Amino acid sequence: MSNRIAERLRQLLGPDGVEWSPDHVPRALPDSTEAAARVCLEAFTSGWHVRLEGRGSWQPTDAPADLTLSSAAIDQVTAVHAADLMASAGAGIPMDQLGHRLQEAGTWLAIDAPGRPDRSLGSVVATGTTGALRHALGSVRDQIVGCTVVTGDGRIIKAGGRVTKNVAGYDLTKLQVGGFGGFGFVTELHLRLRALPEADVTLVTHGDRDPLTLLARNLEESGMDAACCELLSPAASASATWTLAIRLIGPGAAVSSEQQRLQQLAGPMAWRTMEGTEGVGFWHGVSHAMGGGEVSFRLGVLAEGLDEVIDLLHHRMGTGLVAAGASRGGLRWSGDTNAGTIRELRHLLAAREIPVTLERAPWELRQEVGHFGAYREGVGPLVEQLRAQFDPGALLKVCLSGQPGD
Repeated sequence: MSNRIAERLRQLLGPDGVEWSPDHVPRALPDSTEAAARVCLEAFTSGWHVRLEGRGSWQPTDAPADLTLSSAAIDQVTAVHAADLMASAGAGIPMDQLGHRLQEAGTWLAIDAPGRPDRSLGSVVATGTTGALRHALGSVRDQIVGCTVVTGDGRIIKAGGRVTKNVAGYDLTKLQVGGFGGFGFVTELHLRLRALPEADVTLVTHGDRDPLTLLARNLEESGMDAACCELLSPAASASATWTLAIRLIGPGAAVSSEQQRLQQLAGPMAWRTMEGTEGVGFWHGVSHAMGGGEVSFRLGVLAEGLDEVIDLLHHRMGTGLVAAGASRGGLRWSGDTNAGTIRELRHLLAAREIPVTLERAPWELRQEVGHFGAYREGVGPLVEQLRAQFDPGALLKVCLSGQPGD
């Protein structure tokens, strides 16, 4: 059957539009939204199950399926409007390539997702993963103003951006961000940009965890004006101890003034200053490190609960790789664990109203516990109804919820 599917895909996409995945599943490489729609329509008509892929550097492409649909060939920056701080790009473009193209136009995108530099833009949006910049510049959703998505039955839907009204009253752009591909195959994204800053300075200090989290909260109470304030475990920062890293971005005079103020507030704790490429390299290193574990998940924990939750993680599954918003909350963990431990963690944190979102894991684990776990309080039926609108044949291999009992 695989050979027959591959031949049909070649008829739809041409000889260069098909290759084989390592597990001998045909991989479709459409180079446009319209080509992706042809593949999805054929899959819907034929009853083929489809797994979605960006560039294969983040989520394992290991779900059992009849074909892989990849965005790797939809990788062009189609527009950059520097004066309006807007851009449009294909979902398959690598994040480092996108960054270089925007920098040439004097702009940048405030997304610092974990993973390899060649991770695709679409992967970042589908998983909703952002890094330390969320502290002041917002989540992935805040940087995406519109998108084009192909449904499981081959329809093309455009939301946001140049479109003034979404279909059926839903904010379809926000639905796709963090939807893990459960609501269709994103092919193009419209981005909100920022002008390149005049100054970019990173302050780093090391030590025991509790004093660092206390310092971060004190700095927040003082009105700290920082783009990032991140607490990093030793493995995440390649350090012997815990690290507190603060990033200051903006006009040179304002950054210099805030840097001096924070140095005074730190008291006996000494800051190491990194400027320019050294500081940018430090944050790139952290982002790369946080993709090092086989399993990654994020927790919606408030700043005052960080110490307790980190202790819980350490007790249940080891410290691993931890990156946490030291002054405003939010935590990401990466390492090795199993379905039973994740289930136990979700139940323990549910009493504290702390959600646990599984960002990456092998298929068996994703299938068992789901990206969001079992839905509660009537949310599940609503999500399934929405998925039926975008994937009426239930052919997209995505596990948002887990098995019963999760």
